[in-house]
Order: sequence, then structure tokens, then C-alpha cells
Amino acid sequence: MLKRLFLSLALALSASFQAGAQTNSPVPLKAEGIENFFKLSERVYSGAAPEGDAAFVALQKLGIKTVITVDGSTPNIELAHKYGMRYVHLPHGYNGINTNTEAQLVKAAESLPGPIYIHCHHGKHRGPTAAAIVCMATEGWSADRAETWLVTAGTATNYLGLFKTVRQFRPPSPDELKAIPSDFPETVRASGLVDSMVAIDERWDNLKAIRKAGYDAPKDNKDIDPANEAVILWEHFREAQRLQDSITRGEEFVEKLRTSETNAHNTEALFRQLKAGKSAEIRSQLDKNLDAIAQSCTSCHKATRDKALSQ
Repeated sequence: MLKRLFLSLALALSASFQAGAQTNSPVPLKAEGIENFFKLSERVYSGAAPEGDAAFVALQKLGIKTVITVDGSTPNIELAHKYGMRYVHLPHGYNGINTNTEAQLVKAAESLPGPIYIHCHHGKHRGPTAAAIVCMATEGWSADRAETWLVTAGTATNYLGLFKTVRQFRPPSPDELKAIPSDFPETVRASGLVDSMVAIDERWDNLKAIRKAGYDAPKDNKDIDPANEAVILWEHFREAQRLQDSITRGEEFVEKLRTSETNAHNTEALFRQLKAGKSAEIRSQLDKNLDAIAQSCTSCHKATRDKALSQ
């Protein structure tokens, strides 16, 4: 009787310990030059792009050996090497992570020296999603836990593709991981202005189709979410402002991108209002916003397109 009681108690304690291990929350950290900094496990950390020596010193003190960036910008390889770390550059967009990049992230996390630090630009959207994928594959996280982490990190719920990524993620098989090359690049060519404009045009085409369908999903593509298309569009405009190609064209060019970002951001808000209760006034404002974006793009192309393509 007493033996069974002790056995039951031991099993209960073991189950409690395992449950506690599964509910450990990400630990927020503070370090100069690193925003939105979290420890997710003994091996995985997440945050914003490290800025300056102090940030890399902080990572070094934590024992970080590998830094994985999913941002489009060129990583600071020189500072990483100075403090005994290597970079892996696996950029992805705000609309989600494709299965090949997922497998690359998992293999990098499993095969390269740790602990690892995963980041995007601000450490709020793309980076946390990549970190969630890694933790689901290597730390036993559930999809629910991964989604909770995105909310903790500040990932906006209107980034439907990022939340869809963690909900639908399935860890790659050993054979799939084996097929991934292990010579991960420390930097890949940053998206140029022409590539950025191609991405903007793709979203713009979707928005034109949505407008034609009465500001609803087109009949031939019911999976399109109008507000999400606007979200991705304004993120593309924001990212384009950071490109060197844009900066060299001067403040007037960057201001056009900034204005288009604002109009696209407002368009997202209007789509959400329209979904809550259809209104002719909102539709009229959507027309004005999209016309303003179109006019800005037209004038921008006219002034700079030949120059952009020649570079």
C-alpha cells in the first residue's frame, strides 16, 4: 500500500515537472543594442538585429555561437566574427516561410554550434516566427505554444501568413534535412529595388482584383484576404525605404515610398472596418487611398524606373 502511494506520488511529481517544463515562458532580457530580446530555451534566443559592439558583447556573454538572421538587410559579419560568432542569412518575407526555408532553419539550428540567436530587423514579426519554427522542431513546442510566443514577441495578428506558418508547420524528416546543404551562407544578396518593386506589383495586382470584385476576395481566388494584402503591401513599401538603391535616389524618392506606406497602412484599417460593417463611405475612402498609391507609383516609375533598371 505504502509502496503504491510513493509510486503514485513519484509519477505525479514527474508529470508535474514535465508539464512545467512545457509551460516555461520566454524570458525577456535586456541588453544595449538589442530590442525585443528573449531567451526561449537553453539553446535558442530571439530578438532584433544587434546594433554595435555592446550588442555583440551581450551575445558573447550568453555564449552565443551562431546568429541566424531572416532579415533582408546585409548582416554585420565583421562584428560577429570579432566576438567569436558566425552568421547564417536565411531571409524570408512577412507572408510566411516556405518549406525549404523552414528546413534550412531547422538544419542550421540542429547542426551549427549553439546557443543560437535568431533575429529580423525589429525582432517582432519574422524573427519570432523563425524562432518558433526552430523551437517546434528542436524543443518540442506545440503549435499553440508557438502562437502564444508570437503574441508575446509582439507579432501583429494581422500578419496572417506568419501565424499560418506556425499553425501548419510540420518538422522536416531526417531525409529532408539530409538533403539540405550544410554550407549555409553568411550573407546573401540583399533584395534590390527592382526586386522590391516586383514584389510590390504582385500585391498591387491582387488589390486591383479585390477592388474590381467590390472590395472582396475575387471569385477566382477566394483565399485572398484583402486586409492581409494591404498589410504585406505596406511592409514592402517600408522595406524598400531601407534599401541602398532607394537611399541613393534621395529624400524625395524615399518620401514617396513613405507616403505609399502610410496609404497602404490606412487601406488595411479601412478593409477591417469594411469587414465589420459594409459602408459606401469606406468604399469611397478605399478608392481614394488606392488611387493615391497608384498615382505615387506612376510618378515614381516615370522619374526613376530607367535609372533603377540600369543599376
